[in-house]
Amino acid sequence: MKSGNSFAFLTLDINELEHSNQANLPRVTVVMPLKGFGEHNLHNWRSQITSLYGGPLEFLFVVESTADPAYHAVKCLLADFKDAVEAKVIVAGLSTTCSQKIHNQLVGVDQMHKDTKYVLFLDDDVRLHPGSIGALTTEMEKNPDIFIQTGYPLDLPSGTLGSYCIYGYHMPCSMGFATGGKTFFLWGGCMMMHANDFRTDRHCVVSGLRDGGYSDDMTLAAIAGAHKRLITSPPVAVFPHPLATDLTFPRYWNYLRKQTFVLESYTTKVNWIMNRALFTSHCYLSWGFVSPYVMAGIHVAAALRHYLKENSLEGTVMTCNGLLLVVCLAVCTVIELLSMWNLTRIEVHLCNMLSPEAPQLSLASYNWCLVFIAMLVDNFLYPLSAMRSHLSQSINWSGIRYHLKDGKICKIDRHKHLVPKITDLAGKDLLGKQGSIPKVAIISTLSRTLAQWRQPKKYNI
Repeated sequence: MKSGNSFAFLTLDINELEHSNQANLPRVTVVMPLKGFGEHNLHNWRSQITSLYGGPLEFLFVVESTADPAYHAVKCLLADFKDAVEAKVIVAGLSTTCSQKIHNQLVGVDQMHKDTKYVLFLDDDVRLHPGSIGALTTEMEKNPDIFIQTGYPLDLPSGTLGSYCIYGYHMPCSMGFATGGKTFFLWGGCMMMHANDFRTDRHCVVSGLRDGGYSDDMTLAAIAGAHKRLITSPPVAVFPHPLATDLTFPRYWNYLRKQTFVLESYTTKVNWIMNRALFTSHCYLSWGFVSPYVMAGIHVAAALRHYLKENSLEGTVMTCNGLLLVVCLAVCTVIELLSMWNLTRIEVHLCNMLSPEAPQLSLASYNWCLVFIAMLVDNFLYPLSAMRSHLSQSINWSGIRYHLKDGKICKIDRHKHLVPKITDLAGKDLLGKQGSIPKVAIISTLSRTLAQWRQPKKYNI
């Protein structure tokens, strides 16, 4: 942008916007498994279907059934665009051998266009930039050896402690950008792959997911590792991830339980060993992060006790030695928070440049005291959640209870009493009224919120 390219948010080389180049772009199919309907869904879906990708592009919204509140909401949204967007809603039915999300993804892949070259899996809480699909596709075209391309979320806390805990939990994902784009872990919210890998079941991609798969990203990461395939993340693959305004602490705990439960799923013996190593190291590092603050609290309490009781000089000296360590810890904490602030500042600035038409994000809404508290809470609870997941071998995910055996789903329970009213992160309504259309007032209110998003127009440059 500084060198005069006003379209840098779409492509670094403005010549790529020539009609002759745009006409030769490969076909991309975007598959979005949906579950429930929340406050940010319309905004996110709109950012996805108004992509400025110049090649053939189709969107497949996949729901479990027509009773899902998302079904009629997305139908209403697509009706507004009519023939301007190639999109359709698919009813996948109930999963029997894998998680509902994976089932929806595979049903979408089965119905993608026969000429599709790349398939992009997106969660419905991903807010895309206008040039995101183009950037991912360009990297795939440059390097055909790429097995999976992924991106990472920039959480936008809503102000609750639970939302800041989610922000702290996702921050390590940004390590993928510190390795030159090459990484070994995925975020299931954004994954682009070769469509032929699914058509031919290469590396058992389809069967590995379908036959007992619980986590799409962990399963695919394990397959990539087993076959020495490349996973990359382009530097522009950072996506705003707004969290629900009423994200309570219990909902954060439910989300953490689902995240730690993925370590109980595996595809091979090597994958099991890797998960156990990750389980052990994460628990050790999490409590290793918290324990110095516990010790510091003891030192401070001891110092106050000595001060109030006016103890001997010798005792005071011993306390000062402890307080010296407390000061060192405080300095390290400040450095850590400054590092998080700087990384978040860069990602916020990047997102603002990549979406110049969207409302600008700001660091002003971040409460860094809550960030610090959330880091302590998150690291303290992670080992507890991981241990509970290991002992239970079952999890309730959006009203469906999955049971694992030998790392794969062996049993699926569906009962009405298992279904929560709303989801954990996005606060999406899961119940709704069977066969009914969401209230017009909800749609119109959210539509007014989206009015600031301009409808992109196609130009021949």
